[in-house]
Amino acid sequence: MKKKLLLAILALSFVFHAEAQVGINTISPHQSAAMDIESTSKGLLIPRMTTSQKTAIINPASGLLIYDTTLRCISQNAGTAASPAWVCLSQKDAQNGFFYMPTIAIDASTVVTGKTIDLYDEYKKQFTAPVKNPSAPANIPYFTNRTDLYYYITNYDTSVLGNISINNQGVMTYDVKAESDYDSFMTVVFVLK
Repeated sequence: MKKKLLLAILALSFVFHAEAQVGINTISPHQSAAMDIESTSKGLLIPRMTTSQKTAIINPASGLLIYDTTLRCISQNAGTAASPAWVCLSQKDAQNGFFYMPTIAIDASTVVTGKTIDLYDEYKKQFTAPVKNPSAPANIPYFTNRTDLYYYITNYDTSVLGNISINNQGVMTYDVKAESDYDSFMTVVFVLK
């Protein structure tokens, strides 16, 4: 009887070890997940601590996540255990919530009123099918939804352009008052919503 019980325990431990997946509120966790939690009314609560407590963690694993109550963000060790580099993943920071649009050419070769250019489409074109090294991904990541951004013109050559407006979709309307020369410019800034 003891031999049968021991064999049953060994067989069960092998089955549980071979599966190595945990499902909470699901009997079939996704095959790519070590843990799969399903809920439509509750979330996942990760450890919460101050910045001082976080930095006092000895040899934090790469990828370790905590909620930093001082910085009010989900923080990840993007470094190594020996050399931690904590970064905020969720904090909306006024210093990094914007970026300049990549360089584009706006036709200002003739005087005209009511010209339009889709700033979002021009931005998106610059990130698809670039010349790249063989191991780089085919495309550069970009914001795939035009409504995720606010659009601003912060500076422009007023002797060349005028009557500038931008709609919520990122389409700019403008007038060309005079032909541009080599030093005409416009600064376009995108801000993350």
